[in-house]
Amino acid sequence: MTTLDEFHKYGEELERLLLLRSSPIAVKMLEKEADIPKEAIRPKRDHGYHLAQCQAFTITRRQRSTVAMLKEDNWCWAPLIAFGLVKPPDGFFEGTSIIPFGVEKPEASRYWGEAFPVLEYGKYIGIVSAPLGTSSFEPDMVLIYSNTAQLRFMLQAVKYKEGTLLTSEFDPVDSCVYSVVPVLLNGQYRITLPDPGDYQRGLAGEDEIIFSVPKDKVEVLIQGLRYFEEMGHSFASHTMGVFPDFPQPAFYKDLFRMWGLDVQE
Repeated sequence: MTTLDEFHKYGEELERLLLLRSSPIAVKMLEKEADIPKEAIRPKRDHGYHLAQCQAFTITRRQRSTVAMLKEDNWCWAPLIAFGLVKPPDGFFEGTSIIPFGVEKPEASRYWGEAFPVLEYGKYIGIVSAPLGTSSFEPDMVLIYSNTAQLRFMLQAVKYKEGTLLTSEFDPVDSCVYSVVPVLLNGQYRITLPDPGDYQRGLAGEDEIIFSVPKDKVEVLIQGLRYFEEMGHSFASHTMGVFPDFPQPAFYKDLFRMWGLDVQE
């Protein structure tokens, strides 16, 4: 089992190995008041205002603050329902509630209502986020906002360690929901597009994407990233350029000889 100190080291390594522009986010669901870290900002109680969950994640990753979001702190409907903090309105799962799913046909709305990921109602009182490198709690999962080049390198690390390709479903909205709830439910990695709210109000860059890592897979990711660094193929070592006759790995040469093609000697 990964210790809190190890999670701290992993947070530092992720920032160094990937040259991240903001902190990886430690995320934990809160079951009771006693679970709320003492240092956590509680928007309504401490400042008298409300935030969307994407804004709380932004404060965590950019300002490196711990933020606890309970029902009364939220200013967006989606995480309230998805995190089980409120009961969905009548007809929600049938796609006939007052909430629009952004689709034209009624039957499609029903599909989205049925597919919307939710945690058990009443199980949690909220969610807390903190910088992974300094978090006072062990996370349920980690969110990494990266660019696509950094994501590619993380996927390469996962592929090396697990020998599998990742699959994700993409919704252009509700990124705070889709980056968190499915990962808690199935324990798998996930890739999520920052939604319009995350872009407009949460300051997510146009080149950013979200990689969600379950808590028991953070070490796997780190081990893969370390391997490529030790091999001299770290993210930082990859530079752009059009280089004719670039150096070929040994297995390239073997293949080219087998095919009767020119081989770099």
